[in-house]
Amino acid sequence: MFFINNKQQLLLVLIVAAVTVFATADSPVKIVSEAEIAETKKEYGSRAADRLREWQELVDENQHLDEKDKLEIVNDFFNRVRFVDDIDHWNKKDYWATPVELLATDAGDCEDYSIAKYFTLKALGVPESKLYITYVKALRYNQAHMVLTYFEKPKSIPLVLDNINKRILKSTHRTDLVPVYSFNGDGLWLARQRGKGKSVKGGTSKLKKWNDLLNRLDR
Repeated sequence: MFFINNKQQLLLVLIVAAVTVFATADSPVKIVSEAEIAETKKEYGSRAADRLREWQELVDENQHLDEKDKLEIVNDFFNRVRFVDDIDHWNKKDYWATPVELLATDAGDCEDYSIAKYFTLKALGVPESKLYITYVKALRYNQAHMVLTYFEKPKSIPLVLDNINKRILKSTHRTDLVPVYSFNGDGLWLARQRGKGKSVKGGTSKLKKWNDLLNRLDR
């Protein structure tokens, strides 16, 4: 048996805390498993498997960047994917694909880009409270559209990550988009302004396709 004094005890606590923080910071964030990569290769080929590995490498290698740089890298990565309408791609009028499905098939539409960017930025450590998948009307095309918005602070003007206009711009510079509603894992908001807008009672429980997507991700 041995005894330690108060100074030694404090030093021990600080060492344990430092080791814990260091281990947490360096812990890899696994977004796709080797089993998923192998299954993807079997079904879609080696190039599809490579895209999943590139996705994992993006998350592994860019944890240290500031948030604005993370936005740029993730936006560019997913905007390389081909745009294909759901009816042609999935033989469904409206299908929300998982990020694995998007990359495996190298094709998707606006909600698939937005969803993949959302989950990847979360994996890179961007707080969920700053990220909102936002349903808009694209005036130039006179149709519904979906983008990802990023709020540096709760009341700041959001940045828009989009697959139509590939530049990340403030929402005030995207006068071609009219916000309708936005959501994330925390809730659903009606967009009465170029921001989150008014909270909706019942939240994301009203979004069937979002909940179906989350269930498929869990599986």
